Amino acid sequence: MTASAHTTARLLIVGPQGSGKGTQGLRIAEAFGIPEVSTGDIFRANIKAGTELGKQVTAILDAGDLVSDELTGALVSDRLSQPDAEDGFLLDGYPRNAAQVQHLNEILAAQGTSLDVVIQLDVPREESIARLNLRSAEQGRSDDTPEMIAHRLDIYEAQTAPILEAFGARGIVERIDGVGGLDEITERIFAALAARGIVRTAAV
Repeated sequence: MTASAHTTARLLIVGPQGSGKGTQGLRIAEAFGIPEVSTGDIFRANIKAGTELGKQVTAILDAGDLVSDELTGALVSDRLSQPDAEDGFLLDGYPRNAAQVQHLNEILAAQGTSLDVVIQLDVPREESIARLNLRSAEQGRSDDTPEMIAHRLDIYEAQTAPILEAFGARGIVERIDGVGGLDEITERIFAALAARGIVRTAAV
């Protein structure tokens, strides 16, 4: 490891549906030996464990409501305080809006840390739609109608722009071309992180 290399990797990955974000997120987490932290997984884990926070989530979801920023933040804060996230993590699905960005900043500041890099998987809208249409055909997913795909991409574009603007002002956004083979895209991500002194566990 070079003297300037990080010993931790606190990362956030963002990208539209169909960008391959989930697959790339798993690869990054495995390569760096850090947990992948997604809000969906956190919700499910707390519900399964019957925690107090999990019970609150269950009641909200059963009522057909969305989990609030405050409760989501509390769940993420709890997850990031666990020992396996001490030396790094890969966030996926949080933060989703400006209020959550602020809360995440506060969570990490309380730990004396901050995000190292925000990985933005850049995939043209047409490419995302083509991939999701293919997934729909292969898996027969009823939620992958053209209207629903367009709606979800609209939401992503509306919510993600201000998030990337906030992190971009801090100079920590790495925009990665998300078009190409899986391995090719993974290597682009690793190269961008290495350029910032963040090296894979295997390469240390």
